[in-house]
Amino acid sequence: MAFRHGERFQMNLFPQSLDDYVGQNDPARVYDAFVEALDYDELGISLHEKQAGNARYNPKSMLKLLLYGYSYGIRSSRKLERATYHNVSFMWMVEGLRPDHKTIARFRRDHRESFKQVMKQCARLCLKLDLIDGNTLFVDGTKIRANASINHTWKEKCCQKMLSNIDERINAIMDECDAKDKEETNAESFVELKEELADKKSLKLTIKSLLGEIKSEEKTSVNTTDKDCVVVKGRQGHHAGYNGQIVVDDKHGLIVNSDVVNESNDRNQFSNQITQAQEILDKPCETACADSGYANTNNLAVVDKAGVKVVVPTQEQESKQVEKPFSKQQFRYDAENGCYWCSKEHPLKYSTTDHKTGKRIYRINSRKICTSCCHFGQCTTAQKGRSITRLFNEDIKRKLEKQYQTLESQVVYKRRKEKAELPFGHIKRNLGVQAFLLRGIQGVRAEMSIFSTNFNLSRLMTLIDTKTLLDRLKVA
Repeated sequence: MAFRHGERFQMNLFPQSLDDYVGQNDPARVYDAFVEALDYDELGISLHEKQAGNARYNPKSMLKLLLYGYSYGIRSSRKLERATYHNVSFMWMVEGLRPDHKTIARFRRDHRESFKQVMKQCARLCLKLDLIDGNTLFVDGTKIRANASINHTWKEKCCQKMLSNIDERINAIMDECDAKDKEETNAESFVELKEELADKKSLKLTIKSLLGEIKSEEKTSVNTTDKDCVVVKGRQGHHAGYNGQIVVDDKHGLIVNSDVVNESNDRNQFSNQITQAQEILDKPCETACADSGYANTNNLAVVDKAGVKVVVPTQEQESKQVEKPFSKQQFRYDAENGCYWCSKEHPLKYSTTDHKTGKRIYRINSRKICTSCCHFGQCTTAQKGRSITRLFNEDIKRKLEKQYQTLESQVVYKRRKEKAELPFGHIKRNLGVQAFLLRGIQGVRAEMSIFSTNFNLSRLMTLIDTKTLLDRLKVA
């Protein structure tokens, strides 16, 4: 069989301009048109050219390079620089400019706040194109690794132990120094001891500083590489990371708002994320939905009181646990007398309040009532008798549980998975995001905004053909 052979030294007649290399319906043109349509005053980026100093790269070109590069999983400033030399679509995107990696990294670092606004403007553009309704919103989160190792995470107990070991070593070095000084021998080893002593004292100061930071800011741990990250649990175990949050609209699954928090769980995020999304939509939503990881009654109550229908199951409802014979639900609550009644019509009256968990504890009046009951051993095995905990807003919890069980809520909750989890699949799989590149909470929020913007633009090109989308972006 014959082979086809190329000839790299063959003379060719190339097109006269870069624009001829990029088709009229090429996705690169969508990214270009989107960046051109942004309001740069709102982004906080100056486009005035008549400024003192050396000429700088056009901020639009730099933003196009970053946004387009992230869409193909190219995030490293060095790889982005290389792409402007070897990739025709990147050459076209930056109009033949070739910024070096330091310039790219500096632009990204200096405009972290602007990227959050890019995501907001993208969501408002989708709203303007009638692709977002804002009636039903889904909240979801995922753990993403930080650009830091968990081995650099220090906890209070670890700091205390290390300080104790350092003190012991310092005392040992001091004793050795005294012995060497008296002997006046082996001056070389004496110098080595002095250097080690200085290192240990420097390390002691560093650890004391970390310990003070943990106590003053009431943190559980501090990472010396990225002080804003926390220890999170993923499928690969525990690692240093962040908790990425998104709010997705029900109509086409477009992201309305994205955020990153340095908390290891989602329990305190529901009201915060819904509030941010409603600010972008400039209107309240009708229904807000999330999984059981957001089931914090105090937090859900904020959204419920605002008149929004909350569809969030409790952990028991999510796992579909079978109700036990002597569970809390089997006891009747008497609001008038402020007590619970058991099946034998014995009252459990208010005893105390656990301020740490925010729960009120109700106990049986006499332990003899429980120990002499025929259900002792099944209802409770405590010698003090049966006790029941009740939230301050237990009524809201019961209301939300019943609200989740309705047929209408079940239909909404069934759509949650396909709407809210798809963006994270695109971000992690298609964009290749396994860890954040930037450090610090502002840096990771900027990156998360870029990921979310890329997802929305990808969805826009799926929902609307490229030519129509380009025409609508030009008049947006």
